[in-house]
Amino acid sequence: MKLSDLFNMKDSKYRTIVTVGPNETISVAIQKLVEHDRGSLPVCNDKGELVGVVSERDIVRKYFARSDAFAKMKIQDIMSKQVVIGNPEDDVGYAISVMKQKRIRHLPIVENRKVMGMISMRDLLGEQLEEYKVQVRFLGDYISGGHG
Repeated sequence: MKLSDLFNMKDSKYRTIVTVGPNETISVAIQKLVEHDRGSLPVCNDKGELVGVVSERDIVRKYFARSDAFAKMKIQDIMSKQVVIGNPEDDVGYAISVMKQKRIRHLPIVENRKVMGMISMRDLLGEQLEEYKVQVRFLGDYISGGHG
């Protein structure tokens, strides 16, 4: 399955793109993360082009490192600028491999420098699980002899 297929699914949660600007405050980013139940946000400039990514982890780490100046900090002060991206034609296996290799949990999907969406490792694994529908075994069943 290609990543673009995820965006074309009916009622797809991947269609909603939530971004933050580099000059917005950290509190705005936190509000968006909470409101949209996200773990990270793509950071886009005024042209809508991807310039970075900010994650919950970025925010927490910077808070403990510089809590005195935290309230005045802008997204550009804490965002990751070296951003690993996927494109709509990549397949799910490629995305999982890249995310595992780079130890990231969120992958912006970009076409012509514009963010098409954001995919999480949980999203990708969920899609793979749908493909491989397996029988779930519980310890109690195994012990009682119902090996499934």
